[in-house]
Amino acid sequence: MHFEEFKAKVMAAFRLDLNSYKEKQLKRRLDAYIVKLKLKDYEELFRQITQKRDEYEKLLDHLTINVSEFFRDPHRFIELQQHLKDLFKDRQLVRIWSAACSNGSEPYSIAIMLEEMGLSGKSSIDATDIDRQILNKAMQAKYNRDGLKNVSPERLLRFFDAQGDLYALKDIIKKKVSFRYHDLLHDEYPKNYDLIVCRNVTIYFTREAQDLIYKKFHLSLNPNGILFIGGSEMIFNYKELGYEKLSPCFYKKTN
Repeated sequence: MHFEEFKAKVMAAFRLDLNSYKEKQLKRRLDAYIVKLKLKDYEELFRQITQKRDEYEKLLDHLTINVSEFFRDPHRFIELQQHLKDLFKDRQLVRIWSAACSNGSEPYSIAIMLEEMGLSGKSSIDATDIDRQILNKAMQAKYNRDGLKNVSPERLLRFFDAQGDLYALKDIIKKKVSFRYHDLLHDEYPKNYDLIVCRNVTIYFTREAQDLIYKKFHLSLNPNGILFIGGSEMIFNYKELGYEKLSPCFYKKTN
């Protein structure tokens, strides 16, 4: 089974569109995964992921590169705080969507900020990901010290409980985030959000897939809603897609 056939079979069996991933990057990661599992080829890999659902989940976990941490790029979260203040000026409720949320570090970071700002009760946070295993970890909300390196001692004491080598997020923050499965490439996008956070995700997709995602985010945002992306990402055609660029990582929906 060659590479293109593998992608087609995965699409048919799991509705996972590997054609939307950058080809060289995807092939390199798949080939490395095959070597890691000591498999012969794509055919053997496909047989393995179709015979056992958890093997498919492991492959998905490998492909989606679940690297996340609390307050990643701290200066961007300082900037986000100001944007949140602006959003709350003329809204009774601010609705937030953390798309491709990985282990929950980002939506929980936002929940911590809102709690500190006294605005937690005037907001809602939805968090989604395509990887069910990582969603389970996000809901457990237990993290090692590496993922908390940007969390101040004051925040660590206020919002986390030490449990051996891990830190468990307290319920006051956990209960503020609702998690569910969502595929950015195929599922229908929810609507009426004031802030969408999708960081360091689209860099793995083709330009066509990126444009499609940003167009759908635009439809999901309320008027003057804000899209927050990663520092390694850039929307070159933001005007064409209906955005105003506020700064390198922040784009506002234009009417």
